[in-house]
Amino acid sequence: MTNELIIASAGSGKTTKLVEKALEKAKSGGSVLITTFTEACEKEIRDKLIKESKGYIPTLITIQTWFSFLIQHGARPYQDYVTDKDITGLILVSGKSGLRYETEDGRKIYWGETKNPYEFYFSPSGKIYSDKLAKFVVRCNEESGGKVIDRVSGCYDNIFIDEVQDLAGYDLDILKLLFDCDTNILLVGDPRQATYSTNNTQKNAKFKKASIVNFFSDDTIDIVTDDTSLMVNYRCSGQICDYSNYIYPTLPKAKSGNNEITGHDGIFVVEESNVELYLNEFKPVQLRHSSKTNVNNNHPVYTFGKSKGLTFDRVLIYPTNPIVQWLGDSTEKLADTSRAGLYVAMTRAKYSVCFVLTKKQIETIETLRVYEGKKLKC
Repeated sequence: MTNELIIASAGSGKTTKLVEKALEKAKSGGSVLITTFTEACEKEIRDKLIKESKGYIPTLITIQTWFSFLIQHGARPYQDYVTDKDITGLILVSGKSGLRYETEDGRKIYWGETKNPYEFYFSPSGKIYSDKLAKFVVRCNEESGGKVIDRVSGCYDNIFIDEVQDLAGYDLDILKLLFDCDTNILLVGDPRQATYSTNNTQKNAKFKKASIVNFFSDDTIDIVTDDTSLMVNYRCSGQICDYSNYIYPTLPKAKSGNNEITGHDGIFVVEESNVELYLNEFKPVQLRHSSKTNVNNNHPVYTFGKSKGLTFDRVLIYPTNPIVQWLGDSTEKLADTSRAGLYVAMTRAKYSVCFVLTKKQIETIETLRVYEGKKLKC
């Protein structure tokens, strides 16, 4: 059995690569599970697989989200080893779940697993909290003597995990268990696009988001890492690709595979008063960190996170203050969320990226061309 990690860049065709590998395995008689965190990514894989298979999904290939996989193969079959109550569903949580009590001084403290085991994992209606799901599956595996992993390896000859950078907390412990089972494991992801996480627990926090690459460098993990085969960005033009490499200077640099020239190519800035002119002339898609950011509602708009996986000819980015500071000095340290959001936003564009700035902010940035009405000022 083999364990392989492919680190990809944006626009490198990683989903296509994953689908091609799955079809190759299925054609030779091997069963394949393809799993990923978000429903949007699951749909993208499903659509691409149907397209490549001429309208259908081969019977030997299963596609499902990571949470569905954990519930189907870990939580429900072996829940009796942990609790005598049935799991009725899943509750998605972005923070910390479970019961809590308030102390006399007003502090809110969460009950631990030992004191209230059922309430720690489940809501009163029997739904398991998403941030506790992986921990529950790990416990089911321990209490059952490894039956969870035995079941998984018995069901699938190959497990492909897309967007692996989204996994966090006890999900990484599940990866370690899978690495030791009788199944081929293929992980594909881009640590620079870690805009989501399966949970926000402190478990394995040092490996969260882009830092997940350090998790696989552990000597106890038997895995082959490929950080070269998917490092050509066929989506973005040269300047966009080179500029986005600065966001993660310690990671392998991508090369552009887009040599098309349109006459408006590269990285630009535009002053707020000229945004409408720019939108009307170049028709970019607007991208913003939060839906609270004001935009021109007459033109299409996405948040950074929602734009992940999409491709546009041009984008107009409304940067946050930390991103503005980084534009002025690329040695400025960006927080993980800001870095991932900026990288995703920039690498959606094929030909041009333009940042919306105030007049004062533009004066502090000397390296980018400024759009002023119908002309560009260097």
